[in-house]
Amino acid sequence: MTLKQNDSTVEQKLKALYSLKKVDEEIRKIEILRGELPLDIQDLEDELEGLKTRSERFKGEIEAYENQITNKKNDISEAQSKIKKYESQQMKVRNNREFESIAKEIEYQELEIELAKKKMNQFKAEITVKEEVIAKVDAQIDESMQVLVQKKHELEEIIHETKEREEELLRESAALEVRIDERLLNAYKRLKKNAINNLSIVKVERGACGGCYNQIPPQRLLDIATRKKIIDCEYCGRILVDENIDVEDGIDRDYANEV
Repeated sequence: MTLKQNDSTVEQKLKALYSLKKVDEEIRKIEILRGELPLDIQDLEDELEGLKTRSERFKGEIEAYENQITNKKNDISEAQSKIKKYESQQMKVRNNREFESIAKEIEYQELEIELAKKKMNQFKAEITVKEEVIAKVDAQIDESMQVLVQKKHELEEIIHETKEREEELLRESAALEVRIDERLLNAYKRLKKNAINNLSIVKVERGACGGCYNQIPPQRLLDIATRKKIIDCEYCGRILVDENIDVEDGIDRDYANEV
């Protein structure tokens, strides 16, 4: 990419572009300082949401088991009432056939009581298991919550310490972008996004690209030095500038502040 542009503006655009790169590097340093904290916080919040949902689900299951136990207790009471009624009737029977019929009814109710008690014990065992799981989940919730609070505190401190500087840098970045035509700015941003080290504009160092370190032909070195064309590296695609781009005119912060 060798873009011919108005000679009176190419150098200014290159300087603005290199100043933007310097500003972006400082913004990147702040982002690195924050590190993985924002992602860690999001992961912890998602994990906590899942743990809380799991805990609530188990608590709902326990409530359902307790309702079942209550129902079984009612069944037992009803069966016991029937047994008393049948025993009373048994005292008044007139023959063995009636006695045996009532005895079978009593036996059936006694079996219903035993079955209800068995079910109650099963439900109680399930409740015990669920309560143990809930205790472990709640312990995980407490532990994750402590870590979350700590990480949020760390992030808040970093944001507090860097907020003013970051806002200043973002203002500088916005001001510099105005000085760069849209096509060139888009190329810069695309290169920055795709580059492993985020370097989209680099200086020539000892006749080589400062990004990929491949040697640059003499004629292209001359074109870069004259700052009358925007030239990229034939190998890595990064925009190239001469090594004195930020020295001769003191473009660093001074140039950005002029924008």
